[in-house]
Amino acid sequence: MEFFRIGFIKFGVVDLIDIGIVGYFFYHFLLLVKGTRAVQILTGLFLLFLVSFSAFWFNLEGLKWLITNIATVGIIVLVILFQPEIRSALAQIGHSRLLRRFYRLEEQKALDEIVKSSLRLSELRYGALIVLEKNVGLKNFILTGKPLNAEVSAEFLVTLFTPYTPLHDGAVVVRGETVVAAACTLPLTVKPEYNSLYGMRHKAAIGITEESDAVSICVSEETGEISLAYGGRLQKGVGPAQLKESLLNLLKI
Repeated sequence: MEFFRIGFIKFGVVDLIDIGIVGYFFYHFLLLVKGTRAVQILTGLFLLFLVSFSAFWFNLEGLKWLITNIATVGIIVLVILFQPEIRSALAQIGHSRLLRRFYRLEEQKALDEIVKSSLRLSELRYGALIVLEKNVGLKNFILTGKPLNAEVSAEFLVTLFTPYTPLHDGAVVVRGETVVAAACTLPLTVKPEYNSLYGMRHKAAIGITEESDAVSICVSEETGEISLAYGGRLQKGVGPAQLKESLLNLLKI
């Protein structure tokens, strides 16, 4: 289907889709580099393009030779210069909703490890607070702790909350299949109905869900009871099957 034709130039549905895709990628590329050093690099590349255009327009042989030789290694240089931006872009593509279905099995495996660790912590009566990040980023709270960026495993989580270890006090933040940070400081709930009933750990578990859409798992060191907090509410006495089912529903895995 064609929209119009001027001489040998035609414009149809395929051309419209083509332009839309190219525009989409350019738009997101500009969002990606906004506020980074890549802006200065792009400015330099634009000036280099103007110099190249002038060299070929005015037939400057020496400058043309220099630019031609630089262009042969230009792709490699660009990859090196834009390495952080390329890595960030690929990570964003990998976390897009369109591709989430391809790694749901990994997310479910990580969830199994979290449930397993919660049960073990409950048996040992180790106080614990695990926060599962959703759509609202928890960067401000992650920065208060120790960065880890380790793969989620039950053994690792139990080790982190073992009493008297350096990182046992505070919250662990999990993003997808990664333990992002430990010993993080979280905001406490200000709801009066929770003030006299719960300790600092439970108040922090509720508080983080009031300021974000995160889900938190809290294990009491006095009773070993597992609690689940979401949307500013606390559900106490959560069993193994109920814990996994609730997490699957809340995290939409």
